[in-house]
Amino acid sequence: MKLKKWIFIAVLLVILYYTFIVNTFLTLSIIFGLIVAVKLYKLYSKKKLNKLVGSKELFRQSYLGHFIALVAKVAKADGRVDELEAQLVGMMFDDISKVFDEKDKARSIMKEIFNEEKKTIDDTQQIANSLNKLLGKSILKRRQFISFLIQLAYIDSGISSDEDKILRVIAKELQISDEVYKSIISTLEQKMQNNKDSMTPEKAYEVLGVKQSDDMNTIKKAYRKLIREYHPDIISSQEKDEAYMEEATSKTQEINQAYQVIKDIKKG
Repeated sequence: MKLKKWIFIAVLLVILYYTFIVNTFLTLSIIFGLIVAVKLYKLYSKKKLNKLVGSKELFRQSYLGHFIALVAKVAKADGRVDELEAQLVGMMFDDISKVFDEKDKARSIMKEIFNEEKKTIDDTQQIANSLNKLLGKSILKRRQFISFLIQLAYIDSGISSDEDKILRVIAKELQISDEVYKSIISTLEQKMQNNKDSMTPEKAYEVLGVKQSDDMNTIKKAYRKLIREYHPDIISSQEKDEAYMEEATSKTQEINQAYQVIKDIKKG
């Protein structure tokens, strides 16, 4: 009887040993291995990205260069780049340049590509098709990119017919269905309408965090600070879901509407 008891205890200890010590060690080894793998991948990706600033042509051939070219097409689709669109494009340059070691050089190259590409929209389909090939099998990136472009077009005063035409060309080449395209716009429009319906003068001052007695310089500084804080960040969106871009654009539009309401009050 005692022998059976000791055998039972011995077996139990062996089981506990393998369950809590060996397996724990194995699990920790796997976790450590994954952490190292992720860090190595990020290091490799960063080195690969940093090579892009070697020349404008090299940058242009990358998926980032293609995306910036399409941003330029959408921004200039209706014949002009709106003030808020220009601000968002500038902040996009800032966001992307952060991932490079030579930030100023990267920003300068992106600005050159943007200025060159906004001169014509005739090659939009070709660039979108090329971007589609560069993105491989990433469905999420395709949807994030088209969402950003839709929201760039919408951010000033809605999507014009010219902007819609270009966006549909890009969406088709990125294999975004018409149903998905319409769904993104519909969700955005609903949020924008909700913001517009509730934008009273009191709410406008509250949104910008300013007082009625503040002058326009103070209000403008508060407005620009909030736009920079809440604008859609194409880099951050890579690690987030689609809702991030929708919420960021909705918030940016709310800030813009609040600013317009206060400007009209001050003018009156």
